[in-house]
Amino acid sequence: MKLAQQLVVNYFRAKLNMLALVSNKLAARKAFHLFCTPLRKPKKRKAPGVFQRGEELSFPLDGITVCGHRWNHPRPHKILIVHGFESTAKNFDRYITPLIRKDYEVLAFDAPAHGSSGGKQINLPLYVRTLQEINRLYGPIQGFMAHSLGGLALMHFIETLPHDERTKVALIAPATETTSAIDSFFRFLDLPKGVRTDFDQLIFDISGYWPSHYSIRRAMQQVQAQVLWFHDEQDELTPLSDALKVRDDQHPHLSFVITQGLGHRAIYRDNKVTKQVVEFL
Repeated sequence: MKLAQQLVVNYFRAKLNMLALVSNKLAARKAFHLFCTPLRKPKKRKAPGVFQRGEELSFPLDGITVCGHRWNHPRPHKILIVHGFESTAKNFDRYITPLIRKDYEVLAFDAPAHGSSGGKQINLPLYVRTLQEINRLYGPIQGFMAHSLGGLALMHFIETLPHDERTKVALIAPATETTSAIDSFFRFLDLPKGVRTDFDQLIFDISGYWPSHYSIRRAMQQVQAQVLWFHDEQDELTPLSDALKVRDDQHPHLSFVITQGLGHRAIYRDNKVTKQVVEFL
C-alpha cells in the first residue's frame, strides 16, 4: 500500500473508532457511507480506440446520469459487460472487438460513481437497478460478462430476469458473498463488533434484507442461465473459498475454471481467460 493510501486508511480507522466511543449507530452510518464510496480512482489515460468508435449512450437514474457505449447496433444477439468496484467499462476493451467479430451487439456502461457516470456512491441495489434499466432501454440482452462487484450485481439482476438456459453469463472473480466483503472491511479498519451489529441493521433498514441475502450462492438457486465462472487461487479480494461453496452445490448449468497466480484484477486481462469468455459467449 502506498504511503498516501495508508494515511487515508489510518485517518478513517481513527475517525470511525472515535465515533464508536460516542455511538455505534453513528459509526455504523459513517462506515456504510465509506463502504459504498469508491476511493481508488482508475488511472487517467486516453480511452482505448474501440471506445472512440463506439456510440455514446446515457440515461438518468435516481438523479444521476449513467454513461456507456454501444457497438455494432442493431444486432439480434446482445452482450453486456459489467465492471467491478473502483473500475470502469474501459478496462474491458480487449473483449469488445472479438465479440463484434462474432456479429454481436456489445454494451458497456460505467456504474454510478464510476468512470464517466455521475454519483458519488454505489451499492448493490443501485447497481441492480442500473442493469435493469440498461436491459429495459437497450435490451433484451442474451449474454453477460462481469467482474467482481459487477458479478454480484449481475446475478441478482439475472434472478429477476425472465430467462432460460439460452442466456449465458461469464463471471470473472465475482464478489460471491457480501458478508465476506463486510468482514474484510471491518478487519481492515479494526472496527468494534458493536458497530458491525448496527452496520448490518442499517443495511436491513435501508433494503429490507440482511447482508446474507446479497449472495451469489443464494441467487444461483433462481438462475437457469449457463454460467462460466473464473476464479484465481490467489484472489486477494474475493475469496476462492466462497466460490468453491457455490461449485460444491453442483448446479448442472455452472462450470468452473480455477486459475493460478492472476489474483483479482490480472485475471480479466489474461489472454486465455479473454479467449475462453469470448468463445463461451
